[in-house]
Amino acid sequence: MSKKTASMKNSRLQPQAVRWQGQVESACAQHGLQLTPLRRQVLAILAESSAPLGAYAIMDQLSRRESKPIAPPTVYRTLDFFLANGFVHKIESRNAYAPCAHLGHDHQGILLICGRCGRTDEIENANFDKLVQATAAKVGFVTQRQVVEIEGLCESCRHEAHPAE
Repeated sequence: MSKKTASMKNSRLQPQAVRWQGQVESACAQHGLQLTPLRRQVLAILAESSAPLGAYAIMDQLSRRESKPIAPPTVYRTLDFFLANGFVHKIESRNAYAPCAHLGHDHQGILLICGRCGRTDEIENANFDKLVQATAAKVGFVTQRQVVEIEGLCESCRHEAHPAE
């Protein structure tokens, strides 16, 4: 992912980013998961971003905040922790990470990715999940992980591209 699509917002976080960050902190406390200073910093970087971020973009921002080089394995271990606990989604097509909007339960979200600004929205649809599971089961396939990514234009970018719509 290019650095342009991973642009940062102002230091003021959007309400949903603050809410997500608080939910992750609460979930860690509730389940006895350690939220180390490094994990908190990566959490903040992800929350502040207006678009999904790749590991190297996170590493660059972390290095600037710490005023020292950060090794890639450090960031990847942190991202693995967030993935394993359902706090983020990995966007396979962009090799990037985005906050999970629906913490606290197992689900397979659908990621809507804006091809222009990089914004990613997660939606849930139980009927869609059932359809995918049933379709896989018909051919004897058992799903272990489902990633559905749909690329298009978010509402803002669509209006910028076609103001009359």
